[in-house]
Amino acid sequence: MLGFMFRNYDDLVQRYIVYDDGSTDGSLEILAAHPKVEIRDQAPYRNPNSRVLGAMSMLETCWHESRGRADWVIVGDIDEHLYHPRIDLYLSACKRAGITIIPALGYQMIAEAFPPQGIKLSDSLTMGAPFEDMSKLNIFSPDHVDALHFRPGRHKAAPVGRIVAPLRDELLLLHYKYMGFERTLRRHQQYRPRMRLGDISNDWGYQYRWSPEQLADSWLQFADKLVDISRRDLAPWRSHKLPRWWDDYPRRPCLWEQQPEA
Repeated sequence: MLGFMFRNYDDLVQRYIVYDDGSTDGSLEILAAHPKVEIRDQAPYRNPNSRVLGAMSMLETCWHESRGRADWVIVGDIDEHLYHPRIDLYLSACKRAGITIIPALGYQMIAEAFPPQGIKLSDSLTMGAPFEDMSKLNIFSPDHVDALHFRPGRHKAAPVGRIVAPLRDELLLLHYKYMGFERTLRRHQQYRPRMRLGDISNDWGYQYRWSPEQLADSWLQFADKLVDISRRDLAPWRSHKLPRWWDDYPRRPCLWEQQPEA
């Protein structure tokens, strides 16, 4: 997945900081070969009772060093790809408008088989279903956000500071996990032993304990709601009808082009 992530972000990102908690699958070699990557150790027992809470405590502070150095910070997982048809123009316009957080509308992307290397996923695998859990805050201005207050899994946040969101929700978060059923099932089985007692008791990472039948049921539910995110008439601010946790925050227009009526 690292090659796909780099193709999605390389034109946008000046510096990657990747926290590793003991990879043994060759990921470290791929990361070390990339000129923009800095690898750091993520203490595996930051919270010995919960991997989820351990990661959350790290995410609340790891971006502080970008204050005064970066216009935007992206926090996310390798399989979470932010998408906008002209993300460069869009981010510049958001900065000019005084927007400080850009929550993204989530889509669960689906492919019958794992894609070949060398492609950009958002160009080639464009079928996804609206997914509230993936409507996350992955990108924000580090100079204007004091704290993020993520909920477990980063599915919601409660940022504080000078918080302003775009008037119209155009940014998408494409979750590239359901790429080949058998591969996805194997990945769940690999993650299962890493969950700790606190994660299990809170039902965090519940999908890693799914049977093949439960995963198949989830897969079919998403497959029944697929849309093509590359459609020029998608208008996600209207067509993505699932709840948005950020609706109570102040909003401002972000005019990055001559836009159609909202």
